[in-house]
Formats: sequence, C-alpha cells, structure tokens
Amino acid sequence: MDPNFVQGLHNLLVQSTSNDTAQLKAATAQLNTDYYKNPILASSPEFPVRQLAAVELRKRVRQKSGDFWVQLPQDTREEIKSKLPQLILAEPQTLVRHSAARVVASIASIELKEGTWPQLLPWLNEACTSPQVAQREVGVYILFTVLETVIEGFQDSNQNFFKLFEALIVDRESMEVRVTTVRALGVLAQYIDADDKADIKSFQNLLPAMIQVVQEALEAGDEAAARQLFDVFETLLILEIPLLGPHTEALASFLLVCGANRNLDAELRIFPLNALNWTVQYKKSKIQSQNLAGKILEGLMPITTEPEPEDTDDDAPCRSALRIIDGLATNLPPTQVFPALRTLIQQYFFSPDPSYRRGAMLALGVVVEGCSEYMTPIMSQVWPIIEAGLQDVDPSVRKATCIAVSCLCEWLEEECAAKHATLVPAIMNLVNDPATQRSACTALDALLEILQDVIDQYLNLIMEQLANLLDTAPMAVKSVVTGAIGSAAHASKEKFLPYFQPNYEPPPTLPFGTFAEAVGVDAFRPYFADMMKQAFQGLEMGSPRLRECSFLFFSVMARVFGEEFAPYLPNVIPPLLASCRLPEHGEENEASFSSDDAAAAFASGSSPTSAIAVLDTDSDGNIEAEMEDVDVDKMLEVNSAIAVEKEIAADTIGALFHATRNHFFPYVEQCVIELVSLLAHYYEGIRKSATESLLELVRTFYELSDPQEWQAGAAVTVPLQPLVKELVGHCLPPLLDMYESEDNKSVVASLCIGLAETANKLGPAFIENNVEQICSIAIQVLGQKALCQQDPDQDENEEAPEDQAEYDSVLISSAGDLVAALANALGPDFAQAFGTFFPLIAKYYGKNRSLSDRSSAIGCLAEIIAGVKGAVTPSTEPLMELFYRALADNEAEVQSNACFAVGLLVEHSLVDLSPQYLPLLAALRPLFDATADAPRPRLNAKDNAAGAVARLIFRNSTAVPLDQVLPVFVGALPLKEDYVENRPVFRALFHLFRTVPQTLGPHLDALLAVFVHVLDPSGPDQIGDEGRAELIQLIGFLNTQEPVPWVQMFYPFPPTI
Repeated sequence: MDPNFVQGLHNLLVQSTSNDTAQLKAATAQLNTDYYKNPILASSPEFPVRQLAAVELRKRVRQKSGDFWVQLPQDTREEIKSKLPQLILAEPQTLVRHSAARVVASIASIELKEGTWPQLLPWLNEACTSPQVAQREVGVYILFTVLETVIEGFQDSNQNFFKLFEALIVDRESMEVRVTTVRALGVLAQYIDADDKADIKSFQNLLPAMIQVVQEALEAGDEAAARQLFDVFETLLILEIPLLGPHTEALASFLLVCGANRNLDAELRIFPLNALNWTVQYKKSKIQSQNLAGKILEGLMPITTEPEPEDTDDDAPCRSALRIIDGLATNLPPTQVFPALRTLIQQYFFSPDPSYRRGAMLALGVVVEGCSEYMTPIMSQVWPIIEAGLQDVDPSVRKATCIAVSCLCEWLEEECAAKHATLVPAIMNLVNDPATQRSACTALDALLEILQDVIDQYLNLIMEQLANLLDTAPMAVKSVVTGAIGSAAHASKEKFLPYFQPNYEPPPTLPFGTFAEAVGVDAFRPYFADMMKQAFQGLEMGSPRLRECSFLFFSVMARVFGEEFAPYLPNVIPPLLASCRLPEHGEENEASFSSDDAAAAFASGSSPTSAIAVLDTDSDGNIEAEMEDVDVDKMLEVNSAIAVEKEIAADTIGALFHATRNHFFPYVEQCVIELVSLLAHYYEGIRKSATESLLELVRTFYELSDPQEWQAGAAVTVPLQPLVKELVGHCLPPLLDMYESEDNKSVVASLCIGLAETANKLGPAFIENNVEQICSIAIQVLGQKALCQQDPDQDENEEAPEDQAEYDSVLISSAGDLVAALANALGPDFAQAFGTFFPLIAKYYGKNRSLSDRSSAIGCLAEIIAGVKGAVTPSTEPLMELFYRALADNEAEVQSNACFAVGLLVEHSLVDLSPQYLPLLAALRPLFDATADAPRPRLNAKDNAAGAVARLIFRNSTAVPLDQVLPVFVGALPLKEDYVENRPVFRALFHLFRTVPQTLGPHLDALLAVFVHVLDPSGPDQIGDEGRAELIQLIGFLNTQEPVPWVQMFYPFPPTI
C-alpha cells in the first residue's frame, strides 16, 4: 500500500482525536471523501489511532448492510480475513484487540452465511486451545463476539462449544479467559431451544463452574469483570428456558454468602445482592416450591444491621438487603415470608445492639406492602414492638420505627387509625427531638392522612407545632413538615379553614393543592391565580421534578375548580404533551459529559458525541457501541426523573378532561396520539398511566355525548355516537395489542380494571367486535397463563399453587372485575361464556386460598349473576353449593359477599329455591349477631345478610317463616355500612306492607324509627330518590289509616317529605 496514503490516513486519525471541534469536523469530512472509498487496514505506533482505525474498518464492513464489503475484490477480502486474526494476536492493547475482534465478527456475519470463511472456526478452536495464554484470551474473545453476531448459524455446533468452554472455564492461567467464557455461555444460552434437552443439560453442568468464576472475580476485587458476570446471570434469570432451575437453591445461597461477606468492598457486594433480588423475582416458583424464603431471610437480616449512607440516592448492602425482603414479600405467599421474618424481627429487636433493633424495624416496614392482609389479624402482636421502638433509647431505632409506622399507615389504614391514641402522642414527641425530627414528620404525614374525623382532637396541637417547625427547622426537615401539614388539611377538610388564613406571604413549598381540596373552592379562590402563576414558573425552570410538581398541582386544581380551570388549558396542555415527547437519552445525557469524559472516551475509541469515536453507527444510522469499553451507567443511563415526569403528565391528561369536560375537546385528538405512543414505553409506570388516561378519555367523552341508556346484549341496540365510536377505535385496539406483550402485573391489572369500568359505562357497544379478545385476557389471567404470570420453571400444563403472593391476588381480582363487566354488558348473552369462566373463578375459593382470593371469587360470581339474571339458571345448583360453603367461611368479608351472591341467585334463578329457604336462613342467622361495636367487616356482613333475607322475602314470602324471621330482620335495621342493600331491604318491606301488612304490625314502632333514620336530610343518602319517594308515600298512607303521634317524628324535616 502507498506509504503516503497510510501516512495521510494516520495523520487524519490523529487529528480525529483532537478536542478541537473544528479540527475534528475537518478530519471527518476528509476521511469521508478521500479514504472511506478505499479498503483500509491501518496500523500505527499510537494505540488510540489503531483503535479508531478498527472502529472505522468495522463501519466499512457493515456499510449498506454488508453490501459494501461484498463488493470488494475477492482477493482483498481474503487478504483482510487472513491477516486480521494475526494482527489481533499481535496487538498489545486490550481495547484495540476488542474493537478488532468485532471487525472479525462483522465480517463473519456476512461470510459465514455464504460459507466463504471455512477457516474461521478451526482457527478460533486452535487459538482457544493454544498453549499460549495470550492466544487463548484472543481466541475466546473473538469467539464471544462472533457468537454475539452470528449465533443463528451455529446451533448445530452447540455441543462442540460446550466441550470447548468446559476446558476454558477452568483455565488456571487467565482470569480473562474464564470471564469471557462465561460471557460466551451467556450468549449461547439465549439461543438454546426448550426442546434441546441435551443442550440444556450440558449448559446446566457448567453452571457450578460459572458460579466459581463469579466468586473468583469478587475475591480478586475485579469490579469490571464482576459487573459483566452478573449481567450474564441476570440474563439467565429472565430467559424463558429454565436453565437455572436445578441450581436455584445453590445460586441463591452463593449470592447470599457473597452479599453478606463484609471482607468484600461494599460496591462489589451490591452485585450479588441485586442478582439475588432478580432471582427472587424471576425464579419465584423455585423459591416457593423449595421453601427458601426462611433461609434467605436469615442471611439478609445481618446485612440490614449495617450502616446506611447519608445520601438517600447512594446504594449500600443494607438497602439492597431490604429490597430483597420487599421482593420476597411481594412475590411469594405471605405464609412463607412473614412467619419466618416475624421470628427474626423479635430476635433482633430484643438485641442489646441498637443496629440489630434498627434492622428489625426497617425489615418490618418493607414487608408490610406484600403481607398487609396476612398481618391484619395479628397486628396485636406487632404493636408492642412498634410502641417500644418509638421510645427506644437509640435515635437510629426511633427513626427506623417512624419509617415502619409510615409503611403501616400506607397499607393498614384502619388498624393504624385505631391506634391514634398511642401513635399521635409518641410521634409528636419525636417531632420535637432534633435527632428524629425528619423521620417523625414523615410518619406523622402518613398517619394524619388516614385519621379522618379523629384528627379533630389533635389538630390544634399538631398545627401549632408544625407551624413552629416551618420557622425554625432545617430546610431538610421543612420539606417533610409541609407534607404533614398537607395531610392534616386532607384529614380535617373544612376544619382546616382557620389555619388557612395567612397574614404573611406563604412559602411556596406548602401543599396548596391539598389545602384547596380541604378548604374548598371559595376559600381558596383568592390564591388560585397566584398559585397557578407559580406552577407555570416551575415549568420553565428546566427541572423534571418541578414540572412533575406543577402537573400534579394542575390536576388537583382542575379537580377542585372543575370547569373554572378551563381558561388555563391552552397553557397547560402544550407542556403536558411536550413532556410526553421528551427524550430520555441523547442530548441531556450527552451534555452531562465533561471534557475529561470525552477525552477518556476518545482514548477508548468511544466518544459520547462523535460518530467517529465511541458510538458506531450502522448503515441505517442506528447507534451501536463497544459495550464492554463504555461506561454503561453514564452512556445509557435512563433519566428516571423524566420517566416519572412522563408518568405524571400522562395521568394528568385524563384528570383534566374529566374535570374540565367539553372545554377539553380541542385537545382530545393530540392527547390520544401521545398517550397511545406511550403504551410501548419501557417504563411500566408510564404504560399504566397512559392506559388509565386513555380509558378515562373514552368514558368522559361518552358522558359528554348525551348518551341514551344502553341495553345489555351481544347485539348492540343503542350504538355509540360516531365520534365516541371513532375514539374507541383509536384507543381500544392499541390497548389490546399492548396486553399481548405486557409483562408487568400492575399494568395488566390496571388494564383489566379500566376495561371493566369502561364496559360498565358504555355497555356492549364498547366491546363490540372485541368480545373474544377481551374474554381471552380474563381467561388467561384467571388461568394464570398471561405473559406477566409466566414462570419458565413451571410446566405449561402445571396448575399454579393455590398459595400465592398478595399482589398476584390483586391481578386475579382485577380479572374478576373484567368478567363481571362483560356479564353486565352482555347480559343473558354471557350465559354460554359463563360455562368457561365459572370453574376458573370458583377455583379461587379453595381451602388454601387467601382471604382476598376467596372474597373476590364469591363477589365476582355475585356480580355475574346480577348481570346475566335469569340466564344463570343452568348453573344454579353448583353455585348454591359453593355459596353455602362461603357462608360458613371464617372471614366476615367472604361471608358478606356470599350473602350478596346467594340473595341474587334466589332473586334471579328460574329454579324454585323455596326448599332451600330454611337451610339458607339457618346459615344466615349467625351473621345477625354482630353487635354495634363489632369490626366493620362483621357489620358489613350483617347488612348483606339483611339484604339476602330481603331478597328471599321478595321472591317468595310464603316460604319464609315471617314470625321467626322478622324480629331478627327488623332488629338489624337501619343498615350501618352497606347502604346499597337498602334497596332490597325496602323493596321487601314495601312488598310485605302491600301483601301481608299484618305481619309488620308488631314491628311498626321499630320500623318508623328506621324510616326516620334513613330520611334524615342531615345524613348521607341511604335509599336513593326512588326509594325515598316510595317510602314517603308509604308513610302518608299509614297516616291516613290510623293517624298517631309518631308522625311528629318526621316534623324536623317536612320539606323533604
């Protein structure tokens, strides 16, 4: 090759490493015009130049999808193929070897498919088995890069690769060989077919050696290798092929031992702990079937006692351990998690070491989210520990207890509100203690939000102390004080008004949105315009967090002011849409690179901003990178703040339409376009918000279309307005498409609930032409076969275990809501589909099922009966059998739903169920024994039992022994909790007054007191307009028959009557 040509190229490549933008652009232009049209293979005494030459050669090979390479003369291609491996073997710099290896892989991707490089694999095998360690390092790395690129053509060679890797993975002379071998196995694993039993077994035989390499990398303190190795294992965990299955316990044990090893650097320990967290998430069936939760918790608890970093954004082993405890609680049945953890918590909490007591409290706090239902009946055993923790002598324990209280308040509202007399004074004491102020204010914030009317007795004291802290506390504390003030306003509602009369300019950090909801439109209106101005200013300050806060404020203001908010829409909607379109990589991340970052990137052949350097591009302009040579955390870091901002923006769009009604019409189309585009976003929070907002838009648009009342049935007799139908056509198909690839349970649950709400509102026209697909979603979820429920370690035909995580129960319940909505929309035409759904739903009423599963199963069946009405008749017998079992359940929540269900079955079935009346009444009778101070679920069950008896009476009063039933029935009135059941109750009473009034004579005084109660205008509406009118008519009739002084009882509210 012409020496002048080589020297000119060398000089340009040197110029390409300059930090001078003008020089770089000039060099790029000349390279493009003078050199890229000729095949080049450059070498230079300067390794950055050799590195750039390798990158440019790879570009050359891949140009136009390889066409440029193919058009080279055959002898030139052969020369490059023969010399390139030798050049790599001779290259002293690792980065250059890696870039040149990827040139080989790019060529191989073209040549191997054509069968024109038969020498490559034999050469690689020779290099990998060479007695020279340097050649083995080069050979296995080239093989790794080739497998990444052209694995599809190598499946027939898998066994040969396994044999080769079996030797390389124990190479005693080179850690690099062992690490690269594990990485190559990670690539190979992604292409093993589920039916290739031999390949699966061969791979599994190598897993112990792979784990050994990870351990060696950790012991050597090699962070880069450890990161690469754990990336491999995290990939193995999410594969659909159960490669890790037989080794799950060993892997979990190894990861736990490494994570707990305090002789390792903290940053290295985080790698195995994160991998263990993934193991819990993706191998939960193995963790569950082998009952490993207890062992894992025993290993994690000592890690929770370690110190936490001051910065909340910094990771540490103790925080990783708490994440895994949270993962165990949310992914496994609480029966496997909480009993074992409770034992450990008690053991640790009574330790003389405060760090152990702190760890116990933090573990208690994180476990609540996944075990709240399980914990509810045993909270009496938890409260003594909480109370002791709030008074612990060590401030770190008191702070941890405050965190635990915050978590308890979020997930166990009623239980925490009932302990207000203990919790409020204890936390207020900690608010006054500088050592615990911040954590105590956070706990107070969570507690106040759930206190409701109980807050009255504390409000003055709380506001006095919090107002003082706003003046005196450090800034970090003030931020949580404002949250607590907002929660006080939320709980106290209009009683907060005296505290919302500032005689000074209030600080902008105060939660004005919450204040507005608390004090109401009129009281807040003087501040409305100024607060909106501040919110708009927040949008202009370039901070995702401030934009998020502004969007939340807009949402609340729209909810409070309704259509008064409409004038602000032209200024609010554009920023919302702009947020939906914001990039999360690219410009913002590139701008964060310093000149030192850029110089380092150039030195490694990978620049953050230049196509010549770091990031390679293919023929289509897509960016590719030498990933092992790039700072992945910096280069590809997702801007989570922007992702959360998008989530809030998507959520706000639906809220604004709902609040501002027809004023939002000009923005519907563009909002739908943006929301649909977000359905494919990588972040599940955005997909969830987009799903909910799209369906909210559909429902609101329908409400504003002046709709006629729809009729249930498969045939649509009341069509949607054309614009509504068009909107449904834009929203529903993308949502159904999203489901097919949706792997997040919370998104699927939101989709099911949203579809159910929309079908209930719009009727059969909403699901027209999509019934089968929507039914399929419910069938898959109830059958635990949806993508988000799949577990590669579970056989396809194997039934999922009855004992499941509480989060799984939420998903199942949402599918039940969807089925009930389908029944409501289709009415009797759902009868045939019910034959498919009945066994899927009924199985969730099993002896080992959770309270949530049992309750939602019976409740779902009740709603289906309400929808299909008489069409339920063929299933009467099995339903009745199931409902008898549910009436005898030991949980009041299940019994309540069973009462509702059995009453509806008697009401709608065409089968004469009169012979069942006496055993049914006997089953219902114990539920009427709940006293006035009984827990709410018991009172609710009592109300539903009254509703069931009422339905029996209305269907066939002659089959009811009224002389025995009415004293108990009337004695249960007025209803205390479930006012919906007043409809059947008063319908039955009206029926008896019309048909056998003499049976009610002995109970008239009691009934009149009930009438007074339900007609009281100062209380909530309990019977609806129709029931109220009929009741007033009845009272008037009774007065004409026999005027008596009891009519005076109604005088306090004659206008209503």
